[in-house]
Amino acid sequence: MGQKKLIRFAELKTFSNVREFPTDAAGNWHHYFGNSNSITLELACGKGEYAIGLGQLYPDRNFIGVDIKGNRIWVGARKAQQESLTNVAFLRTQIEQVATYFSPGEVQEIWITFPDPQLRFSKAKKRLTHPRFLRLYQQFLSSTGKIHLKTDSPALYQFTKLVLEHYQCRIHTDLDSVYAQSEVSADLKIKTHYESLDIAGSNRIHYLCFSLSPDLASPEKELSFKEKLAQYETTTES
Repeated sequence: MGQKKLIRFAELKTFSNVREFPTDAAGNWHHYFGNSNSITLELACGKGEYAIGLGQLYPDRNFIGVDIKGNRIWVGARKAQQESLTNVAFLRTQIEQVATYFSPGEVQEIWITFPDPQLRFSKAKKRLTHPRFLRLYQQFLSSTGKIHLKTDSPALYQFTKLVLEHYQCRIHTDLDSVYAQSEVSADLKIKTHYESLDIAGSNRIHYLCFSLSPDLASPEKELSFKEKLAQYETTTES
């Protein structure tokens, strides 16, 4: 590990707006923020551009960026401190372990912004909108909670729609091209580093806002989804 990273990792431990693998987090986030305002997560947040952007837009709400990369979290946490954003914090952990850090109903919204689309069929379970992850989020998302996906990957966008349709999750907003809209909401104008790169080369940004369904817990639905996914992936790859 380079000297710069070592310095950042050491500094990260002194940041009051960063919690690394805490053992007492679940159910205590309102105490941590010192208020009872709603909580929104940015998963796989990287440098936390969305957590910071939303924190600036909504000072009466709390935002937590979640990522395992301490070097990236350092950038976002430092900026949040510089801008005195006391409603923005960062949690360092693996996304697979995120349910460990929140109690049922403790989170009201989740943003998933430009995650790795994991395009290979063998990597499908690593997609952050795969049913196994949605079931994970369901453990702590409130019953009226919403999830936002913003991506430049047409494949991830279509895959997520397939999941939502199969499990009968409610889609509140479906935008095939965000910036083709006559009016773009302030939430969607926030840009991450990866958005500016347009890695997918699609020249468009896709957006979905949706709620989860009890059907995610259905073993029958899970079995039929595996069959549907295999057929879908075969069709899209051919």
